[in-house]
Order: sequence, then structure tokens, then C-alpha cells
Amino acid sequence: MANQLKSRREQEKQARYDSILDAAETVFADKGYERTSMDDIARAASLSRALLYVYFKDKAAIQRGIMLRAGESLRQRFQAACDSADTGLARISAIGHAYYRFYLEQPDYFHALTQATTAMQEADQNQAEQMSSCESATMELMVAAIETGLADGSLNRERIRSPLNTALYLRGSLHGVIMLCQQEMNDAGPLANYPRDDLIEHTMVMLMSSITA
Repeated sequence: MANQLKSRREQEKQARYDSILDAAETVFADKGYERTSMDDIARAASLSRALLYVYFKDKAAIQRGIMLRAGESLRQRFQAACDSADTGLARISAIGHAYYRFYLEQPDYFHALTQATTAMQEADQNQAEQMSSCESATMELMVAAIETGLADGSLNRERIRSPLNTALYLRGSLHGVIMLCQQEMNDAGPLANYPRDDLIEHTMVMLMSSITA
């Protein structure tokens, strides 16, 4: 009975934690991070301000909780991409396309992850360890896909000296082009009408050709 009560309390605590993050995401999207107060989040979550502080010490901690959600969402997308393909090359290609869809479909999460490295410097040990673990798991999926490609011959062993370095190169290159799309191809930018999907596809072709025969 004691274990059942503990489990129920833990479930209730997790549910309230999730509801706070749900509320914060909504308020941040509506008012912006800087204009949002802890009172705003407490009201949106239907909690007292005092109870909100039991779960998060400040607004930055809530934002880091959202970053953890973003990291897990990306990890799941990479896992699904790997599960959808057989060869290492096909998995890496699927991961690249999954990363672009992440940017298109969850732009707030994508933006959160671009700030995560700096934000996590102020995190408590628990949040920092969770983000580190999630990021490691995400990169391990890329590294494993590359190692599969080396084993099945779909990737060029002479061009890939280090699977980890190659994974960082591929992700960093694609991320840079996505950021270019975001910064330069907005409605007011000089490349506003440039077909960004075509640029992403061209980038993917170039990246894949750099690691194949």
C-alpha cells in the first residue's frame, strides 16, 4: 500500500510538472519569454504562486524544462528516422530530413535548443544531467548510423576517419543552413522568395555526397 501511495504521489507530481510546462509554453508563445512573469504562468497552470515555486525556482528553470522537452522531442525524431531505414546512408539521410522537419514543425523547440548550451550553464545538477544525457543519446543515434554505413558499405571509409566528428560535421552543416533560412529568408530578408526547401535538399545531397564513394 505504501508503495502504491508513493507511486500515485509521484504520478501526481509529474502531472503537475508537465502541466506547468504546458502552461509556460502557451504563455511564452503568446507574450514572449521576457514579458512573461511567474504569476502569468501560475495563473495559466491554475496553481498558486507558492506551489509553482515548489517545482521551479524561477522562470529560467521553467524555460530549461522546456528545453529538456525539446531535446527529447528531437531524440525521438532521430530514433524514428533510424527505425525507418536499413542502410547507414539511408538512416543519416532520414535523420537530416527529420532535423529539418523539427525546425518546421516545432520552431519554438528548435529555437529553445539553439539557446540550451548557454542556458544550461545556470541549471541545477538534475537539469544539466538530463540535458547532457539527452544530447548524448541523440548524437549516439547519428554515430551508430554512420557506423552502420561503414559496416554495410553505404558510406566511404576513407572519407570518414571518425564517426563522431562526421556526425558533428553533418549536424553542424545542416544546422547552419537552417539558420540561414531562418535569418535571411524571412518575409523582410533579401532572400525572402528563395525556395528554402530546395536549398535544404541541395544541402542534403551535398552532405551525403561528401561521405559516400
